[in-house]
Amino acid sequence: MKRSRINTIMAEADEMIRSFGFTLPPWAYWSPSEFKARKDEAANVITARNGWDITDYGAGDYDKMGLFLFTLRNGRLADLQRGGGMCYAEKLLISKQDQLSPMHTHVIKAEDIINRGGATLVIELFGSDTAGNFAPNTGGTVWCDGLKREYGPGEKLKLAPGESVTLMPGDWHAFWGEGGDVLIGEVSTVNDDETDNIFREPIGRFADVEEDEDPTHLLVSDYERWLT
Repeated sequence: MKRSRINTIMAEADEMIRSFGFTLPPWAYWSPSEFKARKDEAANVITARNGWDITDYGAGDYDKMGLFLFTLRNGRLADLQRGGGMCYAEKLLISKQDQLSPMHTHVIKAEDIINRGGATLVIELFGSDTAGNFAPNTGGTVWCDGLKREYGPGEKLKLAPGESVTLMPGDWHAFWGEGGDVLIGEVSTVNDDETDNIFREPIGRFADVEEDEDPTHLLVSDYERWLT
């Protein structure tokens, strides 16, 4: 993805987020130079990989297959492993109309996916086999706003604004906006985007960035290169 396109997506996403009454934390708006100057102060933000995240999954067509994310907070895997402490994470996402976030599951992370506003969020669901692999003829069970719901293989769950679904490890899912763009909330156990996204197809989690202009703000995938 070109950096200029990433900068534009950031500005558009910030406008949409604000339109629904959400405001990102102050450090979200730091310039790269300010982030570098304050990296010691922001050590926890960097280590937790909080911040801007825009991906085309390495496929090169963001409008067709892509996702905007902003990680607001993220806990510690060590706390999760010992069963106490900061075991949770929170994100805001934007799924554009007909923009696919491809079929995947997680090994560790359970997540609530919440339609925070906009159009309808469509989630396509499949179950897994005993080893956790994608099972095209298998359904499963999810919880929608706390109510139990069985799903069949390939069933498309449609969430209106205010509605949510809880997905557990082994619930394979893809999603997109229907009828317009959707602001999504995600509340989950500790999030590890580098190792805990298991895609059905062999695709990348992060975009390859072409530096055609300076970044407005750093992506989480920029931290290692820009701040070390």
